[in-house]
Amino acid sequence: MIAGGAAASKKPMHFGPSMRRLLRRLAPHKVALVVVLLLATISVVFTVVGPKVMGHATNIIFDGVIGKQLPAGMTKDEAVAALRTQGQDTFADMVSGMDVTPGAGVDFTALGQVLALVLGLYLLAALFAWLQAFLLNRIVQGTIKQLRADVEAKIHRLPLRYFDTNPRGDVLSRVTNDIDNVAQTVNQTISQLLTALLTVIGILGMMVWISWLLALITVLVVPASIAVTTVIAKRSQKHFIAQWQTIGLLNAQIEEAYTGHELVKVFGRQREVRAAFDEKNNNLYESGFKAQLISGLVQPAVMFLGNLNFVAIAVIGGMRVASGSMSLGDVQAFIQYSRQFTQPLTQVSSMMNLMQSGVASAERVFALLDEDEQSADPEPAAGPPSKRGLVEFQDVSFRYKDDEPLIEDLNLLARPGQMVAIVGPTGAGKTTLVNLVMRFYEINSGRILLDGVDIATMTRDDLRSRIGMVLQDTWLFGGTIRDNIAYGLAGATEEQILGAARMSHVDRFVRTLPDGYDTVIDEEGNNVSAGEKQLITIARAFIAQPSILILDEATSSVDTRTELLVQHATAALRSDRTSFVIAHRLSTIRDADLIVVMQDGRIVEQGTHEELLEHGEAYADLYHSQFAGPAQVQA
Repeated sequence: MIAGGAAASKKPMHFGPSMRRLLRRLAPHKVALVVVLLLATISVVFTVVGPKVMGHATNIIFDGVIGKQLPAGMTKDEAVAALRTQGQDTFADMVSGMDVTPGAGVDFTALGQVLALVLGLYLLAALFAWLQAFLLNRIVQGTIKQLRADVEAKIHRLPLRYFDTNPRGDVLSRVTNDIDNVAQTVNQTISQLLTALLTVIGILGMMVWISWLLALITVLVVPASIAVTTVIAKRSQKHFIAQWQTIGLLNAQIEEAYTGHELVKVFGRQREVRAAFDEKNNNLYESGFKAQLISGLVQPAVMFLGNLNFVAIAVIGGMRVASGSMSLGDVQAFIQYSRQFTQPLTQVSSMMNLMQSGVASAERVFALLDEDEQSADPEPAAGPPSKRGLVEFQDVSFRYKDDEPLIEDLNLLARPGQMVAIVGPTGAGKTTLVNLVMRFYEINSGRILLDGVDIATMTRDDLRSRIGMVLQDTWLFGGTIRDNIAYGLAGATEEQILGAARMSHVDRFVRTLPDGYDTVIDEEGNNVSAGEKQLITIARAFIAQPSILILDEATSSVDTRTELLVQHATAALRSDRTSFVIAHRLSTIRDADLIVVMQDGRIVEQGTHEELLEHGEAYADLYHSQFAGPAQVQA
């Protein structure tokens, strides 16, 4: 089973299509996304205007400092001419490009007004950024909520075949860990990506406005950064996919080992289990280490390119200030813009590992959503007019794998009220037979009729509402005994619960418990015995009042005394309804109305206990192997 699950997870996966599919899930929130875009744009506009206004404040300070050094009473042109006369041509060029008043110092009034404007711009930018983040968070959480709901609904539409061929731990990992990782990725990346994109556009516009030459130098960094990020991302994506596949397999290993920890200790297999865990844990370490190592190269590489860009801007900008073709404030603003321009690129590159991890998880979730579903219920659906319990197999053939026949041309008639026992060696197809009645699997050919109606024309809910099932492996959920019994019938009354408990002998031991029917059963059901759990499951079937009852080895895991109680309970439950009983203990089915002996998917004998013993064939061999065999050995 684990091998099948691992193989299924190796199909080709691609970052781009999965990312687009993930983003398409935001489509129902189009109007809200437009509002988010508008709020983000306003916030970015206020943010990118700030450095330009701040550059004006720098100019006021620098103009005041230089003006104080010039003789008072002169105009700027006279001061420039005097400097050229003194041979200070470079200084004169710089002063000619400035707004100075010779002899005047810093205009603190104008400086205060500019700083107040900058403060207001940044406060407004923060306010709109908060509103944008608040609304986007609502959108993202709603999208992930719907994704979880879709996965939950998908689980209920998947055929039993899927769960038989995939490890439970891997399925649980997709439903829990992978969805949580997708939620974390979407939460942390969409807002930053949106803000980064708008910031790059806004800052690029401001840089072109200030100096197209310096803007061109800065823009040259972008294709280099994209090329570096793309190359590294392609190399690391396969390791992220391997990482989350290994997490699924590791969860399956842990779940399997924990569920069967008693058997592991009984057979002394701790070393083998630990070795299997260490192997998968090491594989997870290797894939996780490589994924983070390779993707972690993106940010340093982009930062290196950004630093080269900063050096080029500082040198060329300084030369232009000295020549008077740019003000110092514009150079300062441009340097700030260049850092802000590369900062979103650095953020995006640093988020690549998170994005790749999230998309790898999204691929696993989408793979689950794309699995083939069980066939849809027919419309309009048929339904037997009455609940008599007549079951008929007509030339039924079924196989789990196309090339491996299991049940071929099977015919069987179970009349209303009959107890039909199904016996045979392991692998004969006994449990498969009742699974076909429940439509857990669809037959390949033939028909199964319930009260004259083909069950393929009925809805599954209608069919299964007429059938009660008690399995060898008892399943109780965390809750009270009352809740577990009432699970068999929606809206069950207290009287119905107590009646089912008395008929199934549950009431006898519940009365001895301190909390009675309010006793809480833990998740593993360890605070009640195996026999008591089996009786509770019988009570759960009792309260449903089905027309057909299926008992699959209901007494195989209990002691002899409890077996008698279970037999009495199941006898009462079988009264006036058709029942299929799968049993290895032939002593429990001697009074069956019809005993069906199966071998290799075929019915080789059928009749009553006495008739089959008289035939002296397969059933007689099974019977004597259980009862006569031990006596002969002892003799």
